[in-house]
Amino acid sequence: MEQVTSHVLMIRPAAFGFNAETAENNTFQTKPTDQDARQTADKAIAEFDAFVLTLRSEGVDVTVIEDSSAPLKPDAVFPNNWISFHDNGTLVTYPMYSKLRRLERREDIVDEIVRKFNVTRRDHFEESENDNQFLEGTGSMVLDRVNKIAYACISERTDRDLLLQWCEKMEYSAHTFYAESNGKPIYHTNVMMAIGSKVAVVCLDCIPDLSERVALKESLGRQHEVVEISQDQVISFAGNMLALKNKDGEEIMVMSSSAYNSLNPDQIRTIEKYNRIVSAPINTIENVGGGSARCMIAEIFLQPN
Repeated sequence: MEQVTSHVLMIRPAAFGFNAETAENNTFQTKPTDQDARQTADKAIAEFDAFVLTLRSEGVDVTVIEDSSAPLKPDAVFPNNWISFHDNGTLVTYPMYSKLRRLERREDIVDEIVRKFNVTRRDHFEESENDNQFLEGTGSMVLDRVNKIAYACISERTDRDLLLQWCEKMEYSAHTFYAESNGKPIYHTNVMMAIGSKVAVVCLDCIPDLSERVALKESLGRQHEVVEISQDQVISFAGNMLALKNKDGEEIMVMSSSAYNSLNPDQIRTIEKYNRIVSAPINTIENVGGGSARCMIAEIFLQPN
């Protein structure tokens, strides 16, 4: 059982853009006003390609699949919300809040993963969309895979009952709380916290309830050194980082340039005691899409065929 992997899935966007449906509860999105949709999409593709090149140069095995041109899917670059892959051989697909985002679920992507990796079980949760219950993958859940804990900020996109069903199937325990940024609910847990093998990054100031704040810090601190970040750093996507490893087994912490630039020297030193930091500029994807480096990466813990 490992917390990190060297295999990841990323989707190269075909029609990246502003999604008004997700903007209803994603306060991190900004609608572009100074450029047309094509320019925004082109900038996103350039950022994506450079990010993939950075990861591959660091020794990460990146499976890149092209987004299909139709139907239009403005958020296809964020696959970790609709699919996840686990070291017990399970592939899980998830129910999505935005009807536009439900179009991102593609069986040809599933088939490609099954071709490359050993999948022994498939769990479907997407039928819960009919009951307006949503659980958006490793956006909704930040997983401590070694200790089998699913941390989740309950929101419109993270249904508590559905989370408990997931935990029962996957043999995890759930650790839930409520969090907000600038007085509004945080839509995905992974914008405020991240977990590596030995270090955890979290914004405790996002949690209004003191008892929940203390419980989360205590839980994370049992197995990790905890790096606290501020609400301003969350807005810069410092919570949206992801621990991976390269082909040599070295653990790295992947984040955007904006996230890295928001960290102070003490935070950087603590993270780099355990994970070498790798950053890349993805400003267009962050500002328009409301997601950052972690959201762009679906970790693959399956065994290669």
